[in-house]
Amino acid sequence: MTPRSGVTWLPSALLLLQVPGCLSLSGPGHVMGTVGGSLSVQCRYEKEFKENNKYWCKSPCLPSLNRKIVGTTESEREVRRGRVSIRDHPANLTFTVTLEDLTEGDEGTYWCGIERPWPEGLIHLTFPVEVSVSPAPTLKIVTSTLGPPSTLGPPSSLPVTTEPSMTIQETPDASQHPRSLLSSVHFLLLIFLKVPLLLSMLSAVLWVNRPQRAACEETQFG
Repeated sequence: MTPRSGVTWLPSALLLLQVPGCLSLSGPGHVMGTVGGSLSVQCRYEKEFKENNKYWCKSPCLPSLNRKIVGTTESEREVRRGRVSIRDHPANLTFTVTLEDLTEGDEGTYWCGIERPWPEGLIHLTFPVEVSVSPAPTLKIVTSTLGPPSTLGPPSSLPVTTEPSMTIQETPDASQHPRSLLSSVHFLLLIFLKVPLLLSMLSAVLWVNRPQRAACEETQFG
């Protein structure tokens, strides 16, 4: 075999190591997440691979390149490496891969994979999954500022709000009515009691002085 023929044979051999197990392994073809968030991928396998190790890798995912991101072992059903974790669920024949704190650099093609013992181990069971990461939604805050009035044009008119006018009419206090009534009664008492008394006193003085005047007149004429 010449070196040139060896180079031609190598890509074909590598492709054989990455033949997707369409019937033995399946999963979602595409998943989406947002920056800063997380996403989960659930891959399903057949019962005969219940005890096999499962893994998650990024394309190109070849056993010889050892590009596994995270994988289970016989003693551990759940393994975490950095922001990625994998958990095997033999009871329902699935394993779940979770990516946390997503970044835009996490986009790309990944593979759910199942290791196989020798000699089948040359061909792993894999299933491709496309991961998309969208920017996180931003909250826009709109603020308005009122600048100084322009001297080049007419001043802008601002909306004027008018409030309904209120007329307050003072009403006399009810407590003042008894006072005014008492004043009227006192005034009437002065008229009907004190004035006759004064007149009586004046009449008495005049009556007392009348005989003295008469005596004086007789003395003068006698």
